Amino acid sequence: MEHVADKEMVKNALDIKEGDDEAYDELANPPNVELSEHELTSKIVAAIKEIYDPEIPVNIYELGLIYKVDVNKDNDVYVEMTLTSPGCPVAQEMPGWVQSAVMPVEGVRHVDVDIVWDPIWDPSMMAETAKLQLNMFT
Repeated sequence: MEHVADKEMVKNALDIKEGDDEAYDELANPPNVELSEHELTSKIVAAIKEIYDPEIPVNIYELGLIYKVDVNKDNDVYVEMTLTSPGCPVAQEMPGWVQSAVMPVEGVRHVDVDIVWDPIWDPSMMAETAKLQLNMFT
């Protein structure tokens, strides 16, 4: 599936100035994600943003499928996530994709990924950037 809008188009639509990635990053955070304050968290999130839902042209982080990223003092990572629906065709594969994306982050020792169904995902959990990419203006 092709992207409706890429990062540059979203920046233009939001009138985000060249080089102001912080403003974009703020809008790219889903409203309900719980992130650890560990120094590795931003690198882990960047790795997760490389995984795209096969049916929706948005990365799974901005789509709001990641509920929690926790990194402990031993650099073990726990990711809690959901899927857009229980019948998702990649339900069995998605945790492995996340684990495979996060494990190479320098400093990460171990990665556990759990799929949860509470709360049930809905479009309100998407980051503003994802809504713009999908032409779902709120």
